[in-house]
Amino acid sequence: MQRRKAKIEDEVKEFSRRVSALKEEVSKVIVGNQELIEKFMACILSGGHVLLEGVPGLAKTLLGKTLASSMSLSFSRIQFTPDLLPADITGTLIFDPKGVRFITKKGPVFSNFVLADEINRAPAKVQSALLEAMQELQVTIGEKTYPLDRPFFVVATQNPIEQEGTYPLPEAQVDRFMAKLLVDYPSREEELQILERMGGLRLPRTRPVLSREDILRAQELVRSVKVDPRISRYIVEIVDATRHPERYGIKIKEYILYGASPRGSLYLYLASKARAFLQGRSFVIPDDVKWMAKDVLRHRVILSYEAEAEEVTQDQIVATVLSSVKVP
Repeated sequence: MQRRKAKIEDEVKEFSRRVSALKEEVSKVIVGNQELIEKFMACILSGGHVLLEGVPGLAKTLLGKTLASSMSLSFSRIQFTPDLLPADITGTLIFDPKGVRFITKKGPVFSNFVLADEINRAPAKVQSALLEAMQELQVTIGEKTYPLDRPFFVVATQNPIEQEGTYPLPEAQVDRFMAKLLVDYPSREEELQILERMGGLRLPRTRPVLSREDILRAQELVRSVKVDPRISRYIVEIVDATRHPERYGIKIKEYILYGASPRGSLYLYLASKARAFLQGRSFVIPDDVKWMAKDVLRHRVILSYEAEAEEVTQDQIVATVLSSVKVP
């Protein structure tokens, strides 16, 4: 038993170093945003989908494409527009007059890495076409269900400030994303690097550093990371505090319409494991939970009218919860 445990610990350390090489490869193209990249990788390693939000021009799409190109995975990009149809994503049945039969034409969702660009530019029925794929890892076309190849990730981007021609993501759709990562403006020094790096004759390129098998094995190792029962209870209490803050002496009940779902607890549990893995550890500590908590929970806390009127944000609520719930 001890020998097997030591073997897993050694493999976690070795694979975490290899994943660090992926981070370095991405950094050849993406300037700054090191914490964002690491959180992105934590979601991928724990098998979760990512929602990237930021104003135009912050390289959200480039970040997704760069990560995909650094892994030997099949990649597809779907540009969401108001006239997009669900069949444009999942696929459809095409009649073959010669064979007098219907042929299945699979859509772009049949890839390991799917980039849903500007997902909020398509109506809800189109956005919902991804629900089955994201949750069940399968797609139904006609009367037949097709399994998706693993690993499978959906990375969606959206613009938070532009309202014309956009459609809010349904709560059920948003809840399928493990994390909502916010892309912020670069610093002045980082912006100077962007000018030098992207304004030259040759644009920087990445090479694949991890194979499909590497990603699958890394996901297995992430699952094997140990979580002490006290840490598990800590995660549950954090999520429960978003639903019943009064139980923990937190006076923010009037700002919360709905708290995070049990899926939020599970995703925070898995993301904390991935964070520990990225640090080369085979066990989770409270700092891993705190590091991922805002990103996993911010889109799962539904604000009340009082919160919107007083400009209270989800991040402020989660921060209050983290500062109030007792750390084991």
